[in-house]
Formats: sequence, structure tokens, C-alpha cells
Amino acid sequence: MIDYNLLNQQLSALIKGVGNNVSILANAAALLKEQTNWFWIGFYIVNDRQLELGPFQGPVACFTIPFGKGVCGTAWKLQQTLRVPDVHQFPGHIACSSLSNSEIVLPLFKNNSVFGVLDIDSTEFDDFSIEDQRGLEQFCQILAEALN
Repeated sequence: MIDYNLLNQQLSALIKGVGNNVSILANAAALLKEQTNWFWIGFYIVNDRQLELGPFQGPVACFTIPFGKGVCGTAWKLQQTLRVPDVHQFPGHIACSSLSNSEIVLPLFKNNSVFGVLDIDSTEFDDFSIEDQRGLEQFCQILAEALN
């Protein structure tokens, strides 16, 4: 089980005083990858009406995701976290890897609008709990406050 209090303290210390958004997101993805066994962890950033791939840890990924498409685009559209226990059952799922079986996507907010998402994939089915969601939402809040 992940100690989200410790993880979020580590994130805060890691990014304190850093003014480069790419560096912040890159180290945040690396921190999550080091502390978990999740398959893919990364960020997609809003650019016009699509999400574009940002810093990540894991195998190669889809470069763009349209607004409202797949789990990431739907989380952006709904402006809420989505936990998907079986991505193969999600209508319109965008499969960047056939090894992914469950997913959690968390919107990143700045000035009450979504500027990106944190996307995490697992090879295990139903791998993300409500505790994961709460801890990761706090993780995303810490990130959003640090980003320019």
C-alpha cells in the first residue's frame, strides 16, 4: 500500500522552488514510478482542443488525444477523476499499449480550468482504489500549485 502522506511530502520537497514546469512534471512522474509498480505514468497537457504528451515514465505513448476521447479526454471533458477498472470495457478507449488493463486519470486544474491530466495505467485489472484516487488528487493539487 502506498503511503500518500509520505509521497506527497516527498513531492512538495522535490519541487519546492523549481520554476520549470517540464522539470516539475518529469520528476513527479519519476517519483510515482519509483514508489509504485504501475505500468505507465505520465502527463498530457492541453494545447488547443487536444491533449499533448508531456513528461512520462514507461513505454512509448500516444502523442495526442482529442477532447472528450478515451479516458484522458473524457476526464478532461468531465473535469473529474476517472477510475477505470477494465479499460477494455471503456467506450472509445485509446489503447496506447495492449498491456494496460486498468487506468486512473486525474485532471490538473489552474484558475478553475483543466490545463492537463495525470494518466496512470496498470497491467492489473481494477488496480486503483478510492484511497489511490484521494492520494493522487492531493498529489495533483500540490503539482498545480507549483506550476506556472
